[in-house]
Amino acid sequence: MGHRLKLSLALALGIAVPGLARAQDAPQPDRSGFTLLNPAPDVALRGLCTDRPTKSTGPCTADAGRFQLEADVFNAAFQRTGGVTTDTYLFTNPTLKLGLTNTLDVELNIAPVETVVTHSAGDRSTLTGIGDLYTRLKWNLIGEDGGDVSIGLAPYIKAPTARHGIGNGAVEEGLIVPVQIALPAGWSLTIDPEIDALKNQDGSGRHANYAGLLSFSHAVSQTLTGSAEIWGDVNDDPTGTVRQYSFDLGLAWIPAATPNIQFDGGVNIGLNNATPGAQIYIGASRRF
Repeated sequence: MGHRLKLSLALALGIAVPGLARAQDAPQPDRSGFTLLNPAPDVALRGLCTDRPTKSTGPCTADAGRFQLEADVFNAAFQRTGGVTTDTYLFTNPTLKLGLTNTLDVELNIAPVETVVTHSAGDRSTLTGIGDLYTRLKWNLIGEDGGDVSIGLAPYIKAPTARHGIGNGAVEEGLIVPVQIALPAGWSLTIDPEIDALKNQDGSGRHANYAGLLSFSHAVSQTLTGSAEIWGDVNDDPTGTVRQYSFDLGLAWIPAATPNIQFDGGVNIGLNNATPGAQIYIGASRRF
């Protein structure tokens, strides 16, 4: 890791670690009987839990029999490498979740409008189209109703629905193992080890991609939560390994009067040249 990554990680740990104590959780009602065909009623819903903002994936699932929509309203990433600038814009990027049981949901994600603008000295190109389709299952193994530790499994598969230049035209898959740990004074830590099987850049086969993050979140108030994370990705393509690192900040607001709605936003700051220098986004989530 570079010096900037190490410094950012040290700062994040320095904020979160002091004064550790065991978190205490209130008793939870029995939700094990709720299913897709026997949806959880309003009085039995858990607190709204989303996989945004930031890049983290939590182990929590959508409530049984309930839909949950989580989407970027706007997302823009800016990268400059070797004199070539690539700007990527997502005009909405919805993820639709459906709770199958108290601990299992199915999730679909696709960007309906994605624009990639590439420009260098004397040359500029713009591609616009639909993004790739991601289908994911998330299974909460431990801590579905809270507790000090929660663990999940989230396998996914990508269907190549995007045009060439926006996507790579390949079916790809991966597995995320989200882990969330309760820390004292309202802090929590999310750890997301991930492994993916990706198409080789030269088209000859497949290779492994490894990703992970440390994401700290804290309740700023009863309705506002802040997050700070360090994220890393190692793409072990045979043509050359690409390493990306970023420091990400996010805010999420759930209005007291509308506990099924969340508004959020954030910024991701690249920590090396292979990573977009900045990515900014705003979004919203709604449980139905």
